Amino acid sequence: MGKIFGIKVKKDDEEIGSNVAGKQEFEDVSKFYQMLSGTRTEYELSDDRNYTYWTLEFYDTKNGLRGGGGLGILAADTRRVAEQLGLQFTVITPFYLSQKHQAVDNFHQHEYEQELKPEDFGYAEVGSTDIRMRGAPDATIYIHQKRMGSTRIIGLSEPNFGLLYHGDGSGDHRLFQEVALGFAGYRGLKLVGVKPAVMQLNEVATIFSAVARLDELCANGMNFYEALVYVRKHSLYTNHTLVQAAESAFTLEQFEGFVFPNLRSPAVRHWLAGFFHGKERLKLSAIAIEMCEYKNGVSKLHARVADYHDINGEKVHFEAVTNGIDMDEWVLPEIMGLFKMNRVLTSVNSPNEDYLERVANLSVQDFRMLKKFGREQMNKILADYKDQYGNPVNIPAECKVIEFKRRFTDYKRPWMPFEDVERFKQILVDHNAHYVFSGRAHSGDAGMMHKLHELLAMIDHDEVLKERVHYIVDYNEEIAKAMSFGADVSVNVPIVGFEACGTSWEKDIANLVVLISTADGGVADIMPPSYYEVTGNTYQDECESLYKNLKLALDACENDELFEQIVKRQLSAYLPTISGARMMKDYLELVFSKK
Repeated sequence: MGKIFGIKVKKDDEEIGSNVAGKQEFEDVSKFYQMLSGTRTEYELSDDRNYTYWTLEFYDTKNGLRGGGGLGILAADTRRVAEQLGLQFTVITPFYLSQKHQAVDNFHQHEYEQELKPEDFGYAEVGSTDIRMRGAPDATIYIHQKRMGSTRIIGLSEPNFGLLYHGDGSGDHRLFQEVALGFAGYRGLKLVGVKPAVMQLNEVATIFSAVARLDELCANGMNFYEALVYVRKHSLYTNHTLVQAAESAFTLEQFEGFVFPNLRSPAVRHWLAGFFHGKERLKLSAIAIEMCEYKNGVSKLHARVADYHDINGEKVHFEAVTNGIDMDEWVLPEIMGLFKMNRVLTSVNSPNEDYLERVANLSVQDFRMLKKFGREQMNKILADYKDQYGNPVNIPAECKVIEFKRRFTDYKRPWMPFEDVERFKQILVDHNAHYVFSGRAHSGDAGMMHKLHELLAMIDHDEVLKERVHYIVDYNEEIAKAMSFGADVSVNVPIVGFEACGTSWEKDIANLVVLISTADGGVADIMPPSYYEVTGNTYQDECESLYKNLKLALDACENDELFEQIVKRQLSAYLPTISGARMMKDYLELVFSKK
């Protein structure tokens, strides 16, 4: 047994401790609140007055919730950060009783379902409520609660609720899910005795929670316009995507069938019907814009280019709150030990005021030792998963690892490294490198499922690729964590203008991985680039840039001076961005700051 930066480390099957040596005192959590100078006293939340966080997707398999991608991962990170900070914070989300998993047979993706029960993950049922539908029986929504420190999850379930993102995005079943989340979720808060101090609405699918609050106020006698102002003052609309074409749009007939039966106030019903004037279908963002005083994108670029207009046709201003991560969850504990023992980070994982000087004093020998240990952890985790051939993956310690871990979708361009196969193979061979990638194609995206099949079949027909390229099946947060722990180089190549933020690259930088990326999403927050930037006026130019940067990044990994330089440059530029505490601080200041 040895120690790395004050952290006990045991090899093989022995437990790895994560208690940092106590002689170094860190800032108390109260320092975080002192940073919120100038905020209103109502920001002081209580057990019955919570920051409420509404999301159709939540990705935390330890709590029985498996999301579809980055939004769900972010939601889970936000709750964990709130718990670390002692914030009274409630997540309201569906508890899907059935979840999809990926399998690969003969290089074709197929999916199977796993049945789940809330009680198996520590949830307690607190009651139920009915969602009314025109021409159909009421649906009984069961409400479960799980408390974790100062935070809780309100999970909503119903036997016919279906899977996450079940069916057509503008279909009846999706509208039912969204209405159930909003109305049943709001009633669920009342069952557990919580009043929202803030309603953070993640994507427009959650807007019916604000509608439910407006309806309650009006039904209890408040003037409609006073009630609308009240709801607006306490609501934040967070947009997570730049692809507006994917936004759901519904007809008046659908609203009459699923929304209006759950309203008690004629004034609210009349107001919502007014949005349909001159429209065959209504995008829910139109309602969200009018009901939320605060609006934000999830990176500086996203906030700048978000193109939404209010009911008068005026362009709406979006604030920027760049996504952060829960570093305790995603960063190798031994690396966190390095950051804290050297006072790079505070106890709440935000950078110390003099973090730049402290990063500069870190040593490449420490980086090398930690990357070696990270590789061991990666192989240990991936031993429990399978590649495209049904085998576990173990990368030799002397080999370099390039990784790609993202949803398998077109704008993220997972096929880009394979555009010039011969050149890519030569890079892998010259640098004794392996390429590890993972990510599931959406079950409704036949084109990307076919693309994945083509890619895996091509790899199988080439002996070099077959030896050095590994696709990890059934992508989840544990696989993502393993790849960040053990990789040397990470590839992030979304089409510029399509990625709202992304957080995989943040996890890589924090884990001392050399990043190759286009300047999109949150990566573009900091200029000039501190990573290896993929550029070009055409796709062919970008491919050329990627190959050049792969060679440069791998060369850097093989040279102590260059490796130390690029890792320190990345940390210096992005540690404030990466911090989940910084993100939470930005949200609190946005919704509670004095005007």
